[in-house]
Amino acid sequence: MADTTLMSIPGQVDPVPVARDITPREDGRVDLIGLPKDRIRELFAEAGLDTKQAKLRAKQVFHWLYHRGVTDFAAMTDIAKTMRPWLAKRFYIGRPDIVEAQHSTDGTRKWLLRTSDGHEFEMVFIPDADRGTLCVSSQVGCTLNCRFCHTGTMRLVRNLTPGEIVGQVLLARDALGEWPKGKMDFADEESETEYRADGRLLTNIVMMGMGEPLYNFDNVRDALKLVMDGEGLALSKRRITLSTSGVVPMMDKCGKEIGVNLAVSLHAVTKDVRDEIVPLNKKYGIEELLQACSDYHGASNARRITFEYVMLKDKNDSDEDAHELVRLIKQYKLPAKVNLIPFNPWPGAPYECSTPERVKRFSSIVFEHGISAPVRTPRGRDIDAACGQLKTAAEKKSRAQRDREAAEATEAAAS
Repeated sequence: MADTTLMSIPGQVDPVPVARDITPREDGRVDLIGLPKDRIRELFAEAGLDTKQAKLRAKQVFHWLYHRGVTDFAAMTDIAKTMRPWLAKRFYIGRPDIVEAQHSTDGTRKWLLRTSDGHEFEMVFIPDADRGTLCVSSQVGCTLNCRFCHTGTMRLVRNLTPGEIVGQVLLARDALGEWPKGKMDFADEESETEYRADGRLLTNIVMMGMGEPLYNFDNVRDALKLVMDGEGLALSKRRITLSTSGVVPMMDKCGKEIGVNLAVSLHAVTKDVRDEIVPLNKKYGIEELLQACSDYHGASNARRITFEYVMLKDKNDSDEDAHELVRLIKQYKLPAKVNLIPFNPWPGAPYECSTPERVKRFSSIVFEHGISAPVRTPRGRDIDAACGQLKTAAEKKSRAQRDREAAEATEAAAS
């Protein structure tokens, strides 16, 4: 159990225990989003419930938070009416604030979100015929400075907390209107048959938003455990992909402690070029990175490692580059596929996108050697939601304009 201190809040009858691993709100309540069931149980016990009650209420609340998506304790109908105000006085159910919501002509949706301490970040939802993928951010800004990536031109502000990470998933399900329908009563086991999930749109998660997930490992791990919890959001680890630019020391830990699919932002096959466009390569070189991929826990032909490769004109797109990519994959005996990504331009970008003919030729060479190398169709370019384009544009707008748009976005999400 984490150490706690008591905070006395003016106008509140009882002091509220606030654990050191929780950032307290101004009103003294503890935000439960981002906390596992056992931690919720501890907090309930510290707030005064006996052991049996704390365990029962934690199980009930956890279900309502992560399985049903409620944001109000009053909606937790299997909890006694007298208990709900007790919970509401001490605890809180949070979501990131919506600053702006945008829709692309191709169906892609992007949200500019704000943390409780005023920092802004983005998430993107990409609908396809057979899946719906949520691109989740792990940091506010980024520290890697990859030269082709617009997000990399931002300064790193801070890591996102587990609550802010899993909160993106909850918010997306709010906006998509796909929380389960039906009635659930813990006292009646047969009522389970009334529960049904209707037309799930969000089927996959990619940790490919703002930031480097492995530089915020603990928070990303804890958030994804909530996403994968069978009594919570219950999304299979096979439907979650974590993308890294190559933080080699953390890759083994990721495989063993999270176990999700791995994507690696490779983007070049020679030291000089990768040093230029992915500066992290100067610390962890290509050979060291590929060995870590070879050792990745759970990688197999059924769960291949994805290499992301942005196509930059006259920089990394030659026939020789394609052949070298094949050679490296075969040398390290990697169960791999390659996603070829047409470069998504942004104002001031130092590169151009390879021509469609060059991209097709590169793909063909890799395919000819038995390695899948599809060309990713750019999505959400018109709202700067495509790969490498995420960068909050809040500084371009007045505070009044942003507040108006935030109110409209919140109202739309609630409708």
